[in-house]
Amino acid sequence: MKVGFIGLGRMGSAMASNLLKAGFELTVHNRTAQKAEPHLAQGAVLAQTPADAARGDVVITMLADDAVVEAVVFGKDGILAALKPGGIHISMSTISVALAERLARAHADQGQGYLSAPVFGRPDAAAAAKLFVVAAGPSELVRSCQPLFDALGQRCFVIAAEAPKANVVKLSGNFLITAVIEALGEAFALIGKAGIDREQYLDLITSTLFGAPVYKTYGAIIAEQKYHPAGFKAELGYKDVRLALSAAEALKVPMPLASLVAVRFLTLIAQGDGDLDWAALAKLAASDAGEQDTPPRSP
Repeated sequence: MKVGFIGLGRMGSAMASNLLKAGFELTVHNRTAQKAEPHLAQGAVLAQTPADAARGDVVITMLADDAVVEAVVFGKDGILAALKPGGIHISMSTISVALAERLARAHADQGQGYLSAPVFGRPDAAAAAKLFVVAAGPSELVRSCQPLFDALGQRCFVIAAEAPKANVVKLSGNFLITAVIEALGEAFALIGKAGIDREQYLDLITSTLFGAPVYKTYGAIIAEQKYHPAGFKAELGYKDVRLALSAAEALKVPMPLASLVAVRFLTLIAQGDGDLDWAALAKLAASDAGEQDTPPRSP
């Protein structure tokens, strides 16, 4: 299987490396070509344009937002014009439901396949091939791409035959993570103001009521106030909550908590902290409580 991979950020770079380790013939493209160098050393071929990465059997996109995906797919030297009939585009980015619907229609009109397959997991999980893949699209396409998903993650959840439904699931999941982060931030502000040891508190809550990985991961980040470098930037968290709200509006689903979290993210970004990890929402709760700010960032 000849595979193209577009988007070599922290997540995409780790994912591309795992595809190479699994033996796939890989062509890579990134706006900053220098980021492709480690993959070229592993045996990948450099594509100068998105179109050049889309001349094989499958092309995967792992990009930051709707605007970048639109440019890569529909722009000059884009995927849509280059992908052969029967070729498959797998969008693993966290994008809007509306864009996923547009991509599914556009590829179908060209006789191409399209799958939405966003992932849950931070960069360390991507590097360890421990992502959770949420896939949706025609069953025969999902089956044909299963070896790729197996190389990237520990489990693939097949949601529906309609590709955009995977994006609904992904956005709902990211909203849940942000709600947990906000709740943890408020709880840590409370116990911190009371003079209770943060590490001891974390051990207690994750050993009793809240043993799920999301509480352990983000509880540790908040307890240690390690918001830099970001595993996932706050500005991207804000983007995802807004996309969840947009999907909810289209379906006439009120999400008052999501609206609150969006405002909290906007406040954090307005204070100049959009490049911190999205767990830095906890900074706001600490500040509201009059607690000391987080330690200085590493140079």
